[in-house]
Amino acid sequence: MENINKEEISTETTSESTNQVKQNYKPREPRQAREPRAPRAPRTTNKDVKENNTTSNDEINNDSSDKKPEFKKRRPSKPRVFNNKNLPLSGDGWTNDLKKSYMINEKIHKDRLNPHYKLNLNTSAKLRITPLGGLNEIGGNMMVVETENEAIIVDVGMSFPDADMHGVDILIPDFTYLREIKDKIVAVIITHGHEDHIGAMPYLYKEMQFPIYGSPLPLEMIGSKFDEHKMREHRALFRAINKRVPIKIGNDFEVEWMHITHSIIDSSAIAIKTAAGTMIHTGDFKIDHTPYDGFPTDIHRLAHYGEEGVLVLTSDSTNSHTPGFTKTEKAVAPTFERIFSTTKGRVIMSTFSSNIHRVAQAIEKALKYGRKICVIGRSMEKNLDIAMTLGYIKFPKDQFIEAHEVGKYNDNEIMIVTTGSQGESMSALYRMAIHEHRHIKIKPEDQIILSSKAIPGNEGSVSEIINHLLKAGANVAYQDYSDIHVSGHAAQEEQKLMLRLVKPKFFLPVHGEYNHALKHSQTGIDCGVLERNVYIMADGEQVEVSPKYLKKVRSVKSGKVYIDNTLNHKISDDVVIDRQNMAKEGIVMIVAQINENDKTLAAKPKVASFGLISDKQDKFFVKEIEDILALFVENVKPGVFKNSRILEDELRKVVRKHCIRKYKKYPMIVPTIFVQ
Repeated sequence: MENINKEEISTETTSESTNQVKQNYKPREPRQAREPRAPRAPRTTNKDVKENNTTSNDEINNDSSDKKPEFKKRRPSKPRVFNNKNLPLSGDGWTNDLKKSYMINEKIHKDRLNPHYKLNLNTSAKLRITPLGGLNEIGGNMMVVETENEAIIVDVGMSFPDADMHGVDILIPDFTYLREIKDKIVAVIITHGHEDHIGAMPYLYKEMQFPIYGSPLPLEMIGSKFDEHKMREHRALFRAINKRVPIKIGNDFEVEWMHITHSIIDSSAIAIKTAAGTMIHTGDFKIDHTPYDGFPTDIHRLAHYGEEGVLVLTSDSTNSHTPGFTKTEKAVAPTFERIFSTTKGRVIMSTFSSNIHRVAQAIEKALKYGRKICVIGRSMEKNLDIAMTLGYIKFPKDQFIEAHEVGKYNDNEIMIVTTGSQGESMSALYRMAIHEHRHIKIKPEDQIILSSKAIPGNEGSVSEIINHLLKAGANVAYQDYSDIHVSGHAAQEEQKLMLRLVKPKFFLPVHGEYNHALKHSQTGIDCGVLERNVYIMADGEQVEVSPKYLKKVRSVKSGKVYIDNTLNHKISDDVVIDRQNMAKEGIVMIVAQINENDKTLAAKPKVASFGLISDKQDKFFVKEIEDILALFVENVKPGVFKNSRILEDELRKVVRKHCIRKYKKYPMIVPTIFVQ
């Protein structure tokens, strides 16, 4: 291949390009000539300025047509003096004096926190408050509020017996003091429908009757109790109130019901206005801003009375050790949602029968997932029926079935609402767990929801029923879900809010044990109540309050009366004491026939013991008693044979000493002696 000369190729290419550009080139039109610029003025220096300044006036005048006038420096003007002689130094709600303003606002703060100057310090009127139940205990709430001429009763509740109160179903307050002031009482005031506030009403109204004021739900619950006790005629004493409307009761009282939230619907706090001042009684409460029914605590009315001036506040202490706020009732809804969405078998939910909003939320979830509702348990059926009849909750009645119809449906189509969350041995849930219920028996894949907290003293019973449910194969949702239950009582921050809203001069913590009231009293002191104006009462203590003082004046008879629900009658104290003694120490029964003339046993005595010794030792024990009896008859004084009661008492002492010495027991001795 021939070599190519690169320079030659480059030269030819360049010349061709140049010729092509020359052919396409067109000459530009010539530019127009610009006008010449005016010569720029020479710059003036500081030296030139100084020279110009020294020029004579004649030159300036002569050259005025050609030169600009000289800049004259302005003389500084005198500062303007602000005339404040005629300005105001204070006005309506303000002042120019900052120190004085601070002192005024400090006084305003003190006045708003302690509006006690609004109390009538010149009055000689006084108010007496006497709790007959509910202090130093849980339940059994009852209080008497009285003036010089009239009295009202606030709540008439019941409580539950201890385990050693054999054969006792409920406890009610002692009504002795009410019998003493019966002629002064003008009304009974009801705050809400829990058993510990209305459970003793039938027993009170068997003795004495007064008008009953309250909201519809608690009145209907009381009416149901009257029906059970065949006292339906007392329904004529019902006075269903309008909340937020002060009602004149008697001549000395004006009472207003204010809505509050609690674990039962339609609860109220009350304001009692008297000549001595206003008393606020909270009842059981919590401050729930998002309740299930949308009706929060009426803090506006509480604040209204706080601004008017409150003489004394009696407030719920039950949760005074719990910090923060109590959770809203709606907090249980997500837990119910999670359980219902994952459960393939039956759902059996148990809670307090009065907690209607809790039951309503469970029913909502059941209907959402296509389940029929079966309600089992007399109190649960009654309370739900009352709430639906009055319109507090609304559900289609065709979604409810009877217990005997449960077998007609698949397990995933059933929810059972029942009682027994406290482990009551006679409750429906307990009988289901031990397979003694007529229609329902617990089986594997059943989901049990215990939506409640064990009442103090019931922990053992609750643990027992959980064990029975687990042995039956059921899944139990209880403490493993944090939001399966929420309290109905105010925690510390809600108690503080109540104290700050009401701003009482005197504070009396109520409802709960002594440690609850003591903690609540400290909360009151922290919220501005003077320590000398706080008093922790006990049942039976009567406290007198006036705008000038608070003092204890006396103690009245109080205590508990034992009730057997089987026959709805009272049990005397000695019967309960005898039952306790027999349960702890046992009993020895002796039947003997004695010859008075020769002081011998006419026949072999009959001796029986129960709860003292084992059956194997029975023969030896009988022989011991025979020997003791023979020795006793030989040495008894002749005159004692004439009085069989004294004879039996002496024998009782001898046998008891033997049992104490040998068996370290104090059994009940029941001798029956026949003298011939």
